[in-house]
Amino acid sequence: QVQLWESGGSLVEPGGSLRLSCAATGRIYRVNNMSWYRQVPGKERELVATISRGHTANYADSASGRFIISRDNTKNTMFLEMTNLKAEDTAVYYCFANVWTYDTGVMDFWGQGTRVTVSS
Repeated sequence: QVQLWESGGSLVEPGGSLRLSCAATGRIYRVNNMSWYRQVPGKERELVATISRGHTANYADSASGRFIISRDNTKNTMFLEMTNLKAEDTAVYYCFANVWTYDTGVMDFWGQGTRVTVSS
């Protein structure tokens, strides 16, 4: 069983910064691509940033220049450094990972979400 655990969501003022973390645990042979998504009520979940196992990163236009995605392959963890936060960044942020598991082959997994609120 593989699980993803997010942390770091909080209330922050506009212009502030936050660092989100995601840890993959369980019977993992290898974690492939990892991504951060976000969702607000009434809207579809949207991709924020994605990072390959080789550390190649891609960003949504809304995140480019303000967010940095990174990962530590030795610890099966991923991070999202968010700066100059805006009210429109308010959302539940979800971790996604494509994982090669020992038991069931390659599968996609989602975390439970961590809430980010940007407000004064």
